[in-house]
Amino acid sequence: MTILPKRRVGKTKLEVTTLGLGGAPMGGFRATIPDAESMALSEAAWQGGVRYFDTSPFYGYGRSELRMGAALREKPRDEFVLSTKIGRILHPRKPGEILPKDFRENGLPGFVPEFDYTYDGVMRSLEHSHHRLGLAKIDIALIHDVDFWTIKDREVLDQRFKTVMDGGYRALDELRKAGIIGAIGVGINESDTSLRFIQAGDFDCLLLAGRYTLLEQGALEAFLPECLKRNVSVILGGPYNSGILTGGVKPGATHDYVAAPQDLIDKAQKIEAVCLRHGVELGAAAMQFPLFHPALCAVIPGALSTAEVTQNVGRMGVKIPTELWSELKREKLLDPSAPTPN
Repeated sequence: MTILPKRRVGKTKLEVTTLGLGGAPMGGFRATIPDAESMALSEAAWQGGVRYFDTSPFYGYGRSELRMGAALREKPRDEFVLSTKIGRILHPRKPGEILPKDFRENGLPGFVPEFDYTYDGVMRSLEHSHHRLGLAKIDIALIHDVDFWTIKDREVLDQRFKTVMDGGYRALDELRKAGIIGAIGVGINESDTSLRFIQAGDFDCLLLAGRYTLLEQGALEAFLPECLKRNVSVILGGPYNSGILTGGVKPGATHDYVAAPQDLIDKAQKIEAVCLRHGVELGAAAMQFPLFHPALCAVIPGALSTAEVTQNVGRMGVKIPTELWSELKREKLLDPSAPTPN
């Protein structure tokens, strides 16, 4: 079994492995995964040394939590860290009610998500999560999807931000103070909104999807320095930027779940060329790069199969020559201020 290093989450007592498993794919995101494959890939992650698992009620409208709970229920509870999210309550689907198209419908539970960031909504959401997971303890609770990327409307975003900070945040803070939850945080897709959150409340961690990767380092400007200042840990989702950084970059590669524009394809191809000159797979460099930043505690790619899990574990152990990072900076393919071993 691989032994993965662990890092502390903010000011808490929790420690997570530097590689976690993201639970969106087992909810039917991007592909339909059968129950058995979902169990197998969770077990492959465990055998690979992964001890941090992230899920959400939103992923598959309950399906990811059901599956992750089933995979983890027999494991020693003090040996892993589990995070889930708040922000949506699931209600039984009414006849004729249209289901959102976020997840593959094949075999989905008959539930529909509805946004709710109120105090009561958060308490109810976590109670439902406990039941789906079949676990008495949730280690990290994250405020989910209060960002422009999800909402697409600044006014609605501001309303939800106010609702969650006035109500939902208060619920999470109470549960943390009572020792029921070990850490609280936010899980979103934007570094500017992440910065807004950590300046508005006392958070332990931020799960940021895709904004501090080998391809883009915008989070270096304001967000990551603020995290260091406040001792807030960053968990990076989407270290491959949804596909473009897995390797073999060609037109049509995905970035933020849509076909990447040509300028990003060109940049990713140049980064890959440097990696290959040093005998390193692009995917291995993409997985290891974010963790050089002292604010980062884990990267949590999703996985569609046991093969992808095994590949992710393997990439964490690849020896990368320091000259590779130097060359990326010389070629202006990497922010010169990005922490690297050189």
